[in-house]
Formats: sequence, C-alpha cells, structure tokens
Amino acid sequence: MTDSTGQPARTVLVTGGNRGIGAAIAEAFVAQGDRVAVTHRGSGVPEGALGVTCDVTDTASVDAAFTEVEAELGPVGVLVANAGITADGLLMRMKEEQFLRVLDTNLAGAWRCARRAVAPMLRARGGRIILLSSVAGLHGSAGQTNYAASKAGLVGLARSLTREYGARNVVANVVAPGLIDTDMTAALSQESRQEKVRGIPMGRSATAEEVAGAVTWLAGPQASYVAGAVIPVDGGLGMGH
Repeated sequence: MTDSTGQPARTVLVTGGNRGIGAAIAEAFVAQGDRVAVTHRGSGVPEGALGVTCDVTDTASVDAAFTEVEAELGPVGVLVANAGITADGLLMRMKEEQFLRVLDTNLAGAWRCARRAVAPMLRARGGRIILLSSVAGLHGSAGQTNYAASKAGLVGLARSLTREYGARNVVANVVAPGLIDTDMTAALSQESRQEKVRGIPMGRSATAEEVAGAVTWLAGPQASYVAGAVIPVDGGLGMGH
C-alpha cells in the first residue's frame, strides 16, 4: 500500500491530534493514505484516525499508547510531537508549579515520546520526528516564560537527537508556527488579535492546514536530507531568529 506521494504508507502518530493544529496534521496524513493515530485525553478523533488516550507527562501512559498503536497499525515511522499547554503569567507572579507543569507537558512530554519512538525507528532503519515549537520559542513572548522556554527547548532536543541518530536515518526537525486560526486564538479579543496581526509582515494569521503542509513535507521524501532544521510558519513574524 502506498500513499499519495507514491511512497509506502507509514504509521504516523500525532500527539494532541484531536483538535486544532494537531487535528489538521492528522487529517493531512490521512488524506495522503498513511495509517494515522492521535493521542488525546478524552475528546474526539479526526475521521480516519485511530484515537489512543495518553498523558504525555506520564512515561507509562506514553509507553501504553505506543504499544496500542503498534498493535493496531504497526511500528511508528513518523512521530509528530504536538501536545502542549499554556499557563501564562508574568515572571514575578508565576508559580513554580505553573512553570514546571508547562515544561513537563511541552518539553519533557516530547522527550518521552521521542525516547519511546527511537528504538523501533532504528530497527526499521529510518524514521522522522517532528516537534511542534512556536515563534514564541524563537524570540520570546512577554507573560510566557514557561511556554517560550519549553518551545525553545524543543530545538535543542531535535538537534541533539539528530546528532545521535542521524547516521542511522532517524532525524528530527522543528516546525515553529506563529499566529494560527484555532479555538485558542479565537478566544482573543478583536483588539488583541489586530495588534498581533500588525506585527506580521504578511498581515494575516495562518490556517492550521498551512502548518500541516510544512509537517507533511518534512515527513515526506522531498525532505529526506533535511535534519535538525527549524521551519517557521509565521508569515515572517520571527525573521532573523
């Protein structure tokens, strides 16, 4: 069985793939003909994808999710670490728990998933890991020291992983979205949204499908020599970072 690119269909796992950017990514892989699983914590699953419950802050939960996907769809050849949370607040008011909770989900959660994914990828003699960062991780964001630090850490994670396993055809890359049309950004006030858009050279927000396009490209044959890269999908907002 092949996907729409003519390559053999793969098993793709998207963490946090039940809504927003994650759902758009999962749907794009399904449309290509890949076998797709998404992790979630109790809500809906995109059509055509296998849903598995998973808490990325818990190692046993991550292992159980991978084991279930492997049994149903086969070894994971593409991991998209998308699961993430925010808990905003100014540095002086932010609680330590608030800081650590975001890092545990966004950064350590991606690390747990990557660690679980690597051994089967090495046995298969190849694999792609794509980490969803943010423009905030590249140039900072007031009120988001926890979120920005977690997203910046993904760059170091991807590049270190690639240095360890790139010679065995297992590589990691990073996609860094900017202002994206999701339920989260829909909650912004009109004034706040307009202020954010004014800072974007292209003068608009992006769709989740535009982020998904970058992810599927990185997972595809055209990106076979792209490794440890950071691909911004931000309309030019983070240029130079």
